[in-house]
Amino acid sequence: MARQPDTAERKAAPGCAPAEPIPLSPATHDFLKALASPTRQRIMMLFARGAELSVNEVAEQAGIGQSTASQQLDLLRRGAVVTARREGKTVLYRADRNGSATALADLQTYLQNCC
Repeated sequence: MARQPDTAERKAAPGCAPAEPIPLSPATHDFLKALASPTRQRIMMLFARGAELSVNEVAEQAGIGQSTASQQLDLLRRGAVVTARREGKTVLYRADRNGSATALADLQTYLQNCC
């Protein structure tokens, strides 16, 4: 089996200058963490086509407890996957397309420079 070159031996592709590593932003780390859970992925799908849901509606539709739904929505909100607004005493959540697009652009830049 061929030996892998060590870091000192690695060079940029012909015609390309070596790229400086671009770190992921903390917001993109939070975005990736939000996507890491099957439960949060299931919750994300509830917001397809612009749906706006309360914690209780998410809990019911996802088949999880209200406190679990609240915790998961908080992680999704911190990851800019969903956004929230208050209507009276109710907090309504919906997909955060701008937050997701920003994190995906950051991830794409990172991957283009590292790999």
